[in-house]
Amino acid sequence: MAKVSLFIGCIRPLPDSGRPSGIFKVPVTEVLALGPTGFAGDQQADRRVHGGPEKAVHLYPSAHYACLAQRFPDIAGQLLPGSIGENIATPDLDESSVRIGEVWQLGTARLQVCQPRNPCWKIDARYGMEGMAAFIAEHRLTGWYWRVLTPGTVAPGDELLPEAIAGDAPTLAEAMQLWQAHRPPLAELERLAGLPGIAEQWKQKIVERARWLAQQA
Repeated sequence: MAKVSLFIGCIRPLPDSGRPSGIFKVPVTEVLALGPTGFAGDQQADRRVHGGPEKAVHLYPSAHYACLAQRFPDIAGQLLPGSIGENIATPDLDESSVRIGEVWQLGTARLQVCQPRNPCWKIDARYGMEGMAAFIAEHRLTGWYWRVLTPGTVAPGDELLPEAIAGDAPTLAEAMQLWQAHRPPLAELERLAGLPGIAEQWKQKIVERARWLAQQA
């Protein structure tokens, strides 16, 4: 069980560049519908790389903000839950708490862990701090995306409840460590790609890397 805060946002211009982004979120104060592509009222500016069925809902562990504030003290006051673009913030889970393919319930909706977030340049632009996205990626402070298996309604105060624990799957932290390893064992990489519930786009990247590593052997 995990206590959560919920956030949605509309497209707004980024500082300096003025380019549109959906990274700016505000707290949810009413019951919302949650469908296959995310929360009602939540927007993404570039649907080529954000949103969609396998990036429907983003969770960011609140504990990561303390680590980011230590590394980037000049913007510590800005590093608050909801500020990095997540839909769900929680102090109770992190990447070592969930496994690829696990199913959790939130309100009347059912969600499945399917891939980590891939930090992009918009994080740097949002905070006006160069190097944040690279730091987040390097230290695997990414949070993750949920696929919506069963649409439903979610209200402030609802909690994430585990439904189907994928005990034989790696945690998200283990999966990311394997994915980022310089020379990961091919068998483990292939097993990761074959996990039930893994996002198709991430799966294809893992398959391509495994194929390339096999050619170099």
